[in-house]
Amino acid sequence: MMEAYSCDPMGDGHGLSDYAKENLISGLSEHPTTIVFLALDNKTPCGIATCFRGFSTFAAKPLINISDFFVEPRLRGKGIGNQLLFAIENEARRIGCCKLSLEVQENNPVARGIYTRFGFQQAVYAADSDGGGSQYMVKQLT
Repeated sequence: MMEAYSCDPMGDGHGLSDYAKENLISGLSEHPTTIVFLALDNKTPCGIATCFRGFSTFAAKPLINISDFFVEPRLRGKGIGNQLLFAIENEARRIGCCKLSLEVQENNPVARGIYTRFGFQQAVYAADSDGGGSQYMVKQLT
């Protein structure tokens, strides 16, 4: 799933490096805050959300940051992204998180729309050196 996301134009448009291919699974497994959500279509992976637990010092509660979020292009628009977001939010509420956070590319209005409809709000905009940028978005839970 991460190779497909990496090749997608909203990933970086290139496949994962050989190093990443060799070390991604073990690195995620060894990282103590990793939470991965996998969507399946008839037992075949079709979506992924790679998340990490963090901590809000202002709220003194944990949070979940969505680092990577991807749905296979052929299945987009079928609610898989929403199902992943619901699963993430349910887990966040279960472990007492105060919010969800993510970054989304400025040039990805479809994803920004999905996140906004799900209750995320833009918190910060950061321009890249090439003129593009990312929006930091949050969904408050408590």
